[in-house]
Amino acid sequence: MANPKKRRTKSAIGKNRAHLSLDKTVLSVCPKCKETTKPHNACLNCGHYRDKSIVKIKASTSKNK
Repeated sequence: MANPKKRRTKSAIGKNRAHLSLDKTVLSVCPKCKETTKPHNACLNCGHYRDKSIVKIKASTSKNK
């Protein structure tokens, strides 16, 4: 197998990996409850997707401490 002739510097490695950065997550707004959700996913707040009730959400119980 071939071996590298010279050591690659940190800046050269960083320039090579410039395209590997993470993208920002895109969020859309639920038309029913106006909560931000991921696109093409059911709303976690109300359970609707494309004007249909897909998931039944249980009422959240808050405990007073």
